[in-house]
Amino acid sequence: MRIESSPQRQRGENILPMINVVFLLLIFFLISARLTAPEPFPVTPPKSAAQGEPEGDIVLFLSADGQLGFREVEGDEPVMAALAEARQNLCAALDCEITDNRPPLQLRADAAVPGADLARLMPALGRLGFGRVDLVVSPQ
Repeated sequence: MRIESSPQRQRGENILPMINVVFLLLIFFLISARLTAPEPFPVTPPKSAAQGEPEGDIVLFLSADGQLGFREVEGDEPVMAALAEARQNLCAALDCEITDNRPPLQLRADAAVPGADLARLMPALGRLGFGRVDLVVSPQ
């Protein structure tokens, strides 16, 4: 007696390893991505021939009409209070007071801001404990 075996159906490709790779890549990019806070308002930086990258993890925005913005906070007094808190949190992590390493600040000021407004802002930032203020510019 001859028993015929049923014809073997072709199995589809196993895509499980590809799914694993895709999820591993997704996790890698989520972990390695640097997320930045949204700008409180748009600014057009001044043009300059100077080269170099601004330093500092704390970014202050100054609009053309002189309004200050930091993360989601706007207005002079609330921004200064939020900046002081952000500096304190950063210095707690970096031991700024022990090493006398005052953190730098990035200032993203609009090109239309008068120089006098910038000059008035610098002493206030110095009193908050920022050692250097880097003005962010765009290339010419």
